[in-house]
Amino acid sequence: MKTPTPFLIAEVAQAHNGSFENAIAYIDAIANTGAHAIKFQTHIAQAESSIYEPFRIKLQTADKTRYDYWKRMEFSLEQWIELKKYAESKGLEFLSSPFSNAAVDLLEKIGVKRYKVGSGEVSNFLLLQKIAQTKKPLILSSGMSSYAELDKTVNFLKKLNVDFSILQCSTSYPTNPENYGLNVIAELKQRYGVQVGYSDHSAKIETGIAAVALGAEILEFHVKLDSNEINPDASSSITIDETKELVSGVKTISEALKQPVDKNDLTSFQSVKAIFEKSLAVNKSMKAGEKILFENLEAKKPKGYGIDASRFNEILGKPLLNDKKPWDFITTDDVQL
Repeated sequence: MKTPTPFLIAEVAQAHNGSFENAIAYIDAIANTGAHAIKFQTHIAQAESSIYEPFRIKLQTADKTRYDYWKRMEFSLEQWIELKKYAESKGLEFLSSPFSNAAVDLLEKIGVKRYKVGSGEVSNFLLLQKIAQTKKPLILSSGMSSYAELDKTVNFLKKLNVDFSILQCSTSYPTNPENYGLNVIAELKQRYGVQVGYSDHSAKIETGIAAVALGAEILEFHVKLDSNEINPDASSSITIDETKELVSGVKTISEALKQPVDKNDLTSFQSVKAIFEKSLAVNKSMKAGEKILFENLEAKKPKGYGIDASRFNEILGKPLLNDKKPWDFITTDDVQL
């Protein structure tokens, strides 16, 4: 899967609250953050839900059932086409997670480049088979799955030759530090040998930066336009200004990771070392023949004007060859080494 590294996905999900105008406003805002992609969710209530589905978070809305809520979140094919076209005109890749085979059909009609599947669909092999038939890359969140469950899904995808990535994700809203699972990033990479990333619900800038520092090549995070916004993911989202800070921090860390430092190569630090490192000196008047004691010594900047401070043990107990005033450097002319 070819993407910038790290690939930064700003997720809107249902923050648009069923409003096409709000969805457009999100595209405008996210386009100015430096994120690479904007992600929505494609819900077709009749295909994915029923009147028996419970609410994850019951909002103060007129929706009597979660089916009604998903119905209100739907956009028409024409609206989805317009959203994708507008996002791309703003330099963003358009992504949307399907939650039914019907949603995949819709997304194929608008021509998405890749698919993102949420944690709840990891064991939905019917949906995964449908996506596999598109021959397009897949990003898979792993939040609700054990390794045993993931193993089955990975084997299923590999048999179908799907180009897939896996995201560490904790399905709690918001996610507290003890549940971040940052250690899982490396574990997923080692276990499956695919591109690995992190889907964040912590509503904290530092979490995404830490994930990238630990090897995440994809970073997904929820965003909100207003800090007082009310939607199912609002408590797990960062603001647009925070998104800008996150993107800046991630790009800095990513650049650092691409430039490994050779701790044995000090070429660029020689001039600074000469300034900060020190030479040995006496801290009082001393006469020639007087023995040098530890309590008579000080180390003064810069290096090179006396014997290196690191060599103080070599001159302890030896007699001075010359008189010294307080704070004079001790050179190789002043002591027999």
